[in-house]
Amino acid sequence: MTRAESANPVYEFVGSAHLFSSALTEVLQVGLLRQVGGVQLSISQLKLLQLLSVAETQTIGDLAAFLGVSGAAASKMVDKLVQRGWLSRVVGATDRRAAHVSLTLKSRRLLADYDQKRREKLAKVFRDCPARELRKVAKLMDRITAAIVNHSAKPEEICLHCGIYFRGKCLVRDLGGRSCLYQQRSQLSKRERIPSRAR
Repeated sequence: MTRAESANPVYEFVGSAHLFSSALTEVLQVGLLRQVGGVQLSISQLKLLQLLSVAETQTIGDLAAFLGVSGAAASKMVDKLVQRGWLSRVVGATDRRAAHVSLTLKSRRLLADYDQKRREKLAKVFRDCPARELRKVAKLMDRITAAIVNHSAKPEEICLHCGIYFRGKCLVRDLGGRSCLYQQRSQLSKRERIPSRAR
């Protein structure tokens, strides 16, 4: 990196964002997961469990869209988690290919422990940060995130997993004016599950 680049506030911000992201994932999430006994789980598997804690039950296709992987890759991940007792799978009554996946008691307990530890850790980490300043930085980061998504080749295919990160809303939809692939697929799945008489 040149001296001019290191003095550029954009590069400084991006560098800080990368460091923050690494600390959040590699230090906080992985460390907390180990503390609560999730040593067998990867961060991707944790995300999948967190999605199911928000959405209750999902099809393999929904999970694939959320994770940004193929149906085969999502199915393989689900198979592993079912074998280890983290997930249960129920074959659809009308379509055997539409298996619905949900959390088990074991995974619900792990997520409850993880969420409790995460709340405690975040309270300590952010104890000295003024709420107003945090909100201001969060809004700036959201705006920049939406701009990055909007400048990609296919922004409608990007899912940022908003729902599992203390968000009730989709950032891509709210700031970018469109739904991410997961939101589109999820809405389609909900419509398909409603009997035609109820529509």
